[in-house]
Amino acid sequence: MNHPQPSTIDLDAIYKALANPVRREILACLREPQVHFADQALPLDHGVCAGRLDAHCGLSQSTVSAHLAALQKAGLVTSKRVGQWVFFKRNEPVIEAFLAHMHQQL
Repeated sequence: MNHPQPSTIDLDAIYKALANPVRREILACLREPQVHFADQALPLDHGVCAGRLDAHCGLSQSTVSAHLAALQKAGLVTSKRVGQWVFFKRNEPVIEAFLAHMHQQL
């Protein structure tokens, strides 16, 4: 599998995104969507619907959208529009590159 090099990922954006506990919770839930979002109507291979994330977090749609935008800006999640819905997935290659960087540097 081809992984992004640490020089191609935005380390500062990732650190900033991970500094927020809600964002870490979102990433943790997206790690096993079949466990946390099994009742989603559309297949989980699209990702998790933003509305399901809103409900799971118990926060307003605008607040969760801001958290998802920060995660997306950092490259930690990807999004896909299907009709009127937007679905989010973890961006595993970027997460793995970041973890490898952390392991080597700290």
